[in-house]
Amino acid sequence: MQSKVMEHEALKKYKPVDCRHFIDGAFIDSEKKVNNINPATEDVIGTIAIGGEQEVDRAVQAAKRALTGPWKSLSSFERSSILRRIGDEILKRKEELAFLEATDTGKPYALALEMDITRAAHNFYFFADYLTSMGTEAYQQDEKALHYAIRRPVGVVGMINPWNLPLLLLTWKLAPCLAAGSTAVMKPSEWTPMTATVLAEICKDAGVPDGVVNLVHGFGADSAGEAITKHPEVDAVTFTGDTKTGTAIMQSAAPSLKKVSFELGGKNPNIIFADSDLDEVIETTLKSSFLNQGQVCLAGSRIYVESTVYDEFMEKFTARTKELKVGDPFDEKMNVGSLVSREHYEHVLRYIDLAKEEGGTVVTGGTNRPDSLDKGCFVRPTIITGLGQSARCVQEEIFGPVVTVMPFDTEEEVIGYANDTKYGLGTSIWTNDLRRAHRVAHRIEAGIIWVNTWYLRDLRTPFGGMKESGVGREGGAHSFDFYSELSNVTIKL
Repeated sequence: MQSKVMEHEALKKYKPVDCRHFIDGAFIDSEKKVNNINPATEDVIGTIAIGGEQEVDRAVQAAKRALTGPWKSLSSFERSSILRRIGDEILKRKEELAFLEATDTGKPYALALEMDITRAAHNFYFFADYLTSMGTEAYQQDEKALHYAIRRPVGVVGMINPWNLPLLLLTWKLAPCLAAGSTAVMKPSEWTPMTATVLAEICKDAGVPDGVVNLVHGFGADSAGEAITKHPEVDAVTFTGDTKTGTAIMQSAAPSLKKVSFELGGKNPNIIFADSDLDEVIETTLKSSFLNQGQVCLAGSRIYVESTVYDEFMEKFTARTKELKVGDPFDEKMNVGSLVSREHYEHVLRYIDLAKEEGGTVVTGGTNRPDSLDKGCFVRPTIITGLGQSARCVQEEIFGPVVTVMPFDTEEEVIGYANDTKYGLGTSIWTNDLRRAHRVAHRIEAGIIWVNTWYLRDLRTPFGGMKESGVGREGGAHSFDFYSELSNVTIKL
């Protein structure tokens, strides 16, 4: 990789961190370690401790003890204050965390700074406020009885986190867990462990009692991840990742009837009707297709365009896609960084080759790294046309900067296309016809449906998918329902 971007201030100020476990308020090491690789340079940047059943059990026991220690005696306002301090500490270390996230994932530093770290802090601020304002149910049964619900922590929660938005999605789980008074055993992806390590340190600095937040690094199957899901004293498991792993976790959790919350795969459609504002559509579609190198569970990877504007859309969308600059995450001129690992890089390239075998046309992209880069897991933003609805590249999650585009003629036809997949996470509908917007939204099989926008979130709303895209919902009261248990009390009058 060319070295001119080494002048970036973050590269002068910060260094990668070695990743150790954090158990009962202290960092500990493991005999087994693996190298941490920067996917943009493919250089070794540090080491990661690899834990298993022993480390997980220590973490679970610490989390279990913490449920009955000082953590239990804190009032909701005291917990709220701690959550707010965590958010403050994240923002104080914003540039450092963005550096670590960009180095670990290969995403642009500017994106990590603007989206990942800022939203991570906001997750703590949101649940700090939410926990002091929410109530529970109460019902008066005429003059016979009064029924009301009380809420208590669910207990020890295992959190298995993905690699695409490591800090953002981890805080989306940890913030409501702490707000509800539960305790956590976190396992970040072995590909992106650094910001989780620093988050554990931030939690301690913010006043979280020892044992409340624990971190065990490791792999999934036959390692720390499986040990968490099987542990009999873990009360709930939350996981964000691929559907296959979610199925395995559900099987592991079943014998002890753990609560589970899964946000899994997506093959999300963008439905573009001819009456929409095409210029606005294209600018938003660039983001929904290629933000974070397309490594977003909500990415719009199947684009359906009404045939009367299909040619115009393709001309403009292709031109704008070609303008995107792929390169070093610390070069501020770059829009698209590296994929997260050599393994995932090869996975994405295989799908591009498969699209050609299936009869598709690669309109732009379709090759590996740009000529200006001598190494790194870079893939050009890729647009594919000419595939049928049953093609694997239309049906299967690629999770990279690759989209398929297909024309449609009628509303009924495109609704059928949109729902013709095993996934049901997100959808974007583009139209200026209000009745059509409501009508189509009511028939789309997805947990999150946007009209004339994408990725616009209110943290009070339900977040999650249907079919093979997940189990349960997160956000606001939905998160509290997972991280706590409700008991009904009946008082005879």
